[in-house]
Amino acid sequence: MIPASVPPVTSVGAPRLTAGFAEFGRLDLRDHEEVHGDFGPLTVAELMQLAELIQLRGRGGAGFPFARKVRAVYESARAKSLPTILVVNGTEGEPASWKDKALLTRGPHLILDGAALAAYALDAEEIVIGVSDDNVGEGSIAAALDERRMPVPTRIQVVPHRFISGEGGAMVRGINGLPHIPPGRKVRASDSGVGGLPTLLSNAETFAQLAIAARIGPYEYASVGTREEPGTVLLTVGGSAAQPAVVECPTGVPLKEVLRMCDAPTGQGVLTGGYHGKWISAEAAARAEVSRKSLTEVGGTLGAGIMLPLGDDTCGIGEVARVLQYMAGESAGQCGPCYLGLPNVARAAADIMTGAGGPDAVRAAVGVVRGRGACSHPDGTGRFAVSSLETFVEDIAAHLTRDGCGRPVKGVLPLPTTGAVGSRKLAVDWSRCDGHGLCAVVLPEMIKLDGNHFPAWPDIPVPPWLEFQARKAVGMCPALALRLTDGTPHGSAAPTPRRR
Repeated sequence: MIPASVPPVTSVGAPRLTAGFAEFGRLDLRDHEEVHGDFGPLTVAELMQLAELIQLRGRGGAGFPFARKVRAVYESARAKSLPTILVVNGTEGEPASWKDKALLTRGPHLILDGAALAAYALDAEEIVIGVSDDNVGEGSIAAALDERRMPVPTRIQVVPHRFISGEGGAMVRGINGLPHIPPGRKVRASDSGVGGLPTLLSNAETFAQLAIAARIGPYEYASVGTREEPGTVLLTVGGSAAQPAVVECPTGVPLKEVLRMCDAPTGQGVLTGGYHGKWISAEAAARAEVSRKSLTEVGGTLGAGIMLPLGDDTCGIGEVARVLQYMAGESAGQCGPCYLGLPNVARAAADIMTGAGGPDAVRAAVGVVRGRGACSHPDGTGRFAVSSLETFVEDIAAHLTRDGCGRPVKGVLPLPTTGAVGSRKLAVDWSRCDGHGLCAVVLPEMIKLDGNHFPAWPDIPVPPWLEFQARKAVGMCPALALRLTDGTPHGSAAPTPRRR
């Protein structure tokens, strides 16, 4: 059974990773073997050679060469005379990403095949498969394990569905029984990972790609895609797309072709790579191809394969401010630049919506956190923020020089489910409000007074770190005009449906 929340899956050209999805829905072991056929084991030398020939890189976002990871784990284990551990990272904590969950729910055996190949080659002691606690992929991968024998003991590790939980260091810490947050200092999993043992950790799609290559060989694998980046990739296309989907396509395919398949307007630009990625203009998106090289050349990034086009019917900087508030709330809270700095970045972006501050304030706030975090979260969030300033120039100018852009904030960039902390909005009953201004005193980080001394604030959810003050402002309103709603526009109490 495929969870209803997983978007449809389609392909440009003949599918590989997603082969059989259209015919079978979810592939059980028999369907999987019918579609993909059998494969044989590889030695560690053969595994590294295969990964090098197909230029396999991690598909979780960082794009680290897989062969180098395998070599580092193998050499570390041999030097220390220790066994190895293998970790499949299928957590996919980013709200905008669905590609790994599509594989977990519909093609779980392909992931397990890749993990089995690597574990056999490295003579691993154990395989650990990380999944989120969102009830999307756990049941499917558990059913797949029940259908087959793995070369080594294999277990599932469920982690909190948070943005930072899927970071490699956070994943290892969680498996080791520690909080699921990145470590305060850089520790290579290849040197000391699960249980202190050399650990090979990579993304679910990476192992699925390995399984495909082991079956068809490096030359057939490279028959599609570009010379520098052969094969196919999985993309999650969402945002303003009328038909959001997980799309498998060869590298080198024009990005505009993929977006057209999903009926995705690019009026204001496209977010590439997800919430640690970069915004590019509609013109850049029209020139780009689906590859790391091409997207980098136009100012974007492939990242975790997330493409979020933004149409003309929502406020661009408002969408950015929503995501920045969420990202600030996702801080592990273990270092000041992240815990204190990211809320400042979010506030600076929200100020633009009320006509205060400006791009320089956002850049200054990002400059404070850049390169100073205990993990990549501050840098990734800063990259997202700064690239938005370069993409939404006209939208920002409208907010700073006029009465705004005239577009509502529709919330087309996906965030976790409405009802969670940080999803509620401020609303006011204007028939009651007398312009006392007390709310702006209690909650100055969010509420400003307009020219007539009435309250004004950006049409975005109250961030988690301001919820207490927001409740206090509501409670202290002399006219009982201020209230909190469940993430709906000002003056409306009806909930706004959102994905996930």
